[in-house]
Amino acid sequence: MDKFPMTPSGHAALSEEYRRRTSEDRPAIIAAISEARGHGDLSENAEYHAAKEQQSLNEGRIQELESLLTLAEIIDVTKLSGSVVKFGATVKLVDEDTEEQKKYTIVGDAEADASKGRISVSSPVARAMIGKTVGDSFEVTAPGGSRAFGILDVKYV
Repeated sequence: MDKFPMTPSGHAALSEEYRRRTSEDRPAIIAAISEARGHGDLSENAEYHAAKEQQSLNEGRIQELESLLTLAEIIDVTKLSGSVVKFGATVKLVDEDTEEQKKYTIVGDAEADASKGRISVSSPVARAMIGKTVGDSFEVTAPGGSRAFGILDVKYV
């Protein structure tokens, strides 16, 4: 399997989630199952079934986190520089139709959160920006049609 890029802060956040799920959530769920088991008939015990479902979801996420953390290639963006857009860049854009300005940081898939301005390196906008420099324009095909953007600034912080 291929490695995939991740920032140190993204790796730390996933590591913390993994720690919490394995050392806090897992024992709490096991205790809830044990308590529900003591309430009698398991076939009609809603608490037991809810706790087992919660256990299944938690264990699935733990496996997913293990895979993500194992395959992560941590890239320290503070050591990157230049004016070309690549992984880890914080890019200030302008929508060429509306003149609206936006700022995005290109991060790994697992740490992307568009509401916080962190877009995945594999997203259409990030893929269209990669390799461009300040002053370049690019077009992104979105469900609502094509949109054109201009790059105003590129930073690595």
